Amino acid sequence: MRTAAGTPGAKRVQRLSLIAAIGIGAMAFTGCSAINPQSTTVVYSASDGVRMDMGHLELRNVLIISGEAGGPGRVLGTFYNTSTAPITLTISGAQGSQTEVSIEPGVPLVLNGKSDKAILSTVKAAPGALETIELRQSAGATETGTLNVPVLDGTLKEYKNLVPTAMPSPSAMPTPTATAAAS
Repeated sequence: MRTAAGTPGAKRVQRLSLIAAIGIGAMAFTGCSAINPQSTTVVYSASDGVRMDMGHLELRNVLIISGEAGGPGRVLGTFYNTSTAPITLTISGAQGSQTEVSIEPGVPLVLNGKSDKAILSTVKAAPGALETIELRQSAGATETGTLNVPVLDGTLKEYKNLVPTAMPSPSAMPTPTATAAAS
């Protein structure tokens, strides 16, 4: 049996159809997250550097500033010590280059170029590539790790003054007698 268009049953069917269409449209346009991963649950570094947790040591925004492959590199980043004792972190790079920093408990160590605490004498990777560094912390139990960090140069203005310069070799430095003889 058919219902006339003006009857209450037909209007009810029309309303239910309209509600269903609106619901389906809303799910299609809002991107139902029941099957999509939530981006807020993914841990990532929203910066130029990378992050790593190593025991009681948390490394954040770690990167190297270097002018060229084979030249010196400045390690930048923030290091947090969540233990109750100081931690000494040894950072080893290419060709035996290494630097060491001490991180006090509860106080972040920010390597931002205001001091030359963390300079590697040689960085193998060219700016724009990744450099593999070895990390060793000594505080009670020795923990080690490997981290691939980006190498940046002074192209960006915030890094322009942080590019380390190579130290002159002892043979290139004038000796006091050579300077006196030249005078």
